[in-house]
Amino acid sequence: MMVSQVQRHPLAAQAAELLLNRIRDGEWPLGHRIPGETTLAAQLGVGRSTVREAIRELAGRGVVESRQGAGVFVTALDTAEDWDVVLRRATIATVVEARIAIEAEAAALAAGRRTPADLREIRRTLAARGVEGRSIPDHVDADMAFHRAVIAAAHNEVLLGLFDAFLPRLRSAMIDMLKIAPVASAAADHDCHRELADAITARSAAAASAASRTHLSTLQETFS
Repeated sequence: MMVSQVQRHPLAAQAAELLLNRIRDGEWPLGHRIPGETTLAAQLGVGRSTVREAIRELAGRGVVESRQGAGVFVTALDTAEDWDVVLRRATIATVVEARIAIEAEAAALAAGRRTPADLREIRRTLAARGVEGRSIPDHVDADMAFHRAVIAAAHNEVLLGLFDAFLPRLRSAMIDMLKIAPVASAAADHDCHRELADAITARSAAAASAASRTHLSTLQETFS
C-alpha cells in the first residue's frame, strides 16, 4: 500500500546514512566487500528489503557497487559533492590553480593533436579577444572562448568538461576583477595569448604548456 511505501523510504535513507558513516569511518576499506543483507539487517534492526533499498541508494551515489554473484563492494569512501556547491564555495585563486593544472596540460596535448579546424578556431577566437572597445563582460566571454578552443584542441572530453564546469564561476570573478583592477597592458596580455596559439601551431608541446602556465600564473598572482 502507499502508506507502507511512505514509511519505508525514510527508513531506507536512514539505513543508507548509517552504512555511509561506517564506510567513512573505515570499517570497510575501498574495494572491500560489505556484509550481506541478512547480517546488515540484523545489525541495523531493519528488514532485508530496507537494506536492499539503502544499498541501491548508495550505489546510485557511487559509493558501492553490486557485482553479480560476488556481493556488494565499496567503490568510494564518501559521496561526491555537487560541482555547483563546490565551486560556489571555492575562492577564485583556487579556481585559477585548477585552471593551471588543466590548461597547461591541455595546451601541451593540443600542440600534438590539433587539426586544421582546431587551428582555425583558435585563430578566430584569438582575433576576437583582441578587439578593442568592448564591454568587460564581452571581453571576458571572448577570452574564455579562446581558452576553451585551446582545450577543445586537446581532444580530451574530460578536460573540456572540467573547464566547462567551472566556467560560470570563473567568468563572474573575472568580470568583477577587471571592473576593480583593469589589466595594466592589454597589448602585453594579448601577446601572451598569441604566444600560446603560435606554440600550438608549431606543435611545440613544451612551449605551449609554458605559455599557458606563465599567463595563468600571472592571473593567479592578481587574485592572491
